[in-house]
Amino acid sequence: MYNDLQKGLILILILVIAGCGDGKKYHDEQSTEMLESLDTDVASIIEFQKKLNKEFSDPETSPLPDRYRKDFKGLDFFEPDTSYAVKATFLRTPDAMPFLMPTNTERMSMEVIFGIVTFQLKGNTYELEVYQNEELKSQEGLEDYLFLPFTDATNGEETYGGGRYIDLKIPEGDLMVIDFNKAYNPYCAYNKKYSCPLVPKQNSLDIEIFAGVKAFK
Repeated sequence: MYNDLQKGLILILILVIAGCGDGKKYHDEQSTEMLESLDTDVASIIEFQKKLNKEFSDPETSPLPDRYRKDFKGLDFFEPDTSYAVKATFLRTPDAMPFLMPTNTERMSMEVIFGIVTFQLKGNTYELEVYQNEELKSQEGLEDYLFLPFTDATNGEETYGGGRYIDLKIPEGDLMVIDFNKAYNPYCAYNKKYSCPLVPKQNSLDIEIFAGVKAFK
């Protein structure tokens, strides 16, 4: 929902037909400068949206069926809102054991809780689990790739009912940036032939996240 950072879109969205073929979407490097600025400039968000639209327009990387892609004009995004880019503390969970994460099909995805992120948003404190895929971490270029799925109070209305994903990287220290403006839908939101990890209930936010990709209509 992987090796070429410009191709693919989702962490471990595997074609049901093929049973494999992992591909991850592009994500930016997280530097010390970004931690200081929170990477909240609107230009960065617009660039993310452009890259996502480019991937969806390309038949080689798009999850859209041909009947939708031929008339595709662009995904529907919330307006960039830098208040949804937050600095989070990152706590490693080195003793966590791998587990099978359910998907929307019979397939199970082998994941491990790599860490817990804690952040403040709209005056409240939240915690979310961040995962690392056991297969992907052995692939070149994906050793530091992390997966943050979440649900929020917009699901089923403004956004996809099954929740959304954010791509992250293992931080050098105990801080990382989570930019909800870069939240995207799993491939199964666009095409039923994809198998997508389901968001664990512990990653449910009780607030509305008016940022990132909206529901596909």
